[in-house]
Amino acid sequence: MSSTTSIPNPSSAATWNERYQGDEYLFGTEPNQYLRDKSSLWKAGERVLCVADGEGRNSVWLARQGMQVDAFDISEVGVNKARKLASAASVSVNYTVSASDTFIWQAAAYDGVATIFNQFADPQMRARMFANMVHCLKPGGLVVLLGYTPKQLEYKTGGPPHLSHYYTPELLTTSFSGFDTIELREWEADLKEGTRHSGISALIGFVARKR
Repeated sequence: MSSTTSIPNPSSAATWNERYQGDEYLFGTEPNQYLRDKSSLWKAGERVLCVADGEGRNSVWLARQGMQVDAFDISEVGVNKARKLASAASVSVNYTVSASDTFIWQAAAYDGVATIFNQFADPQMRARMFANMVHCLKPGGLVVLLGYTPKQLEYKTGGPPHLSHYYTPELLTTSFSGFDTIELREWEADLKEGTRHSGISALIGFVARKR
């Protein structure tokens, strides 16, 4: 008799609720370095959306810089930890527990969208998510995106085991074809972001402005 091993759904609430259990912040409490470096592209008071924000390290950082920040994540456990992080930093972030497909993406509402390591999405979900990012940005608004390239599968220092979930320059420029590219680069770096992003990683960063 053969047995079947269940593979967790990388986009399910149950999967992420289980991962975020406990007091540890899986990816740390400091912001992603790429987002930190690019956050000055937005001005204090501008409205920024953090997509699939997890335990809040990036949304809290942006709020500390004076931005008006909305953020959502599918995990109620993660969002609760994000709220605690925001409270400890004495900042206000508008958090919502929601999947990408059920979040209310307001048309032309944001000056910026930040999406950091959201490799959980399969190609179909990713296409919908990217289209919604385009929809919710104002003309002149900026998307700041960081992800893994397919080479990350060699390093196995973060990200899912599915080639289709990774980013290429062609994928990003096609998905955001109505944007002017400010930066698009690939590089490798030794990440130290909690226990889930640790070690040499194959990265791609993308910054673009909606026309």
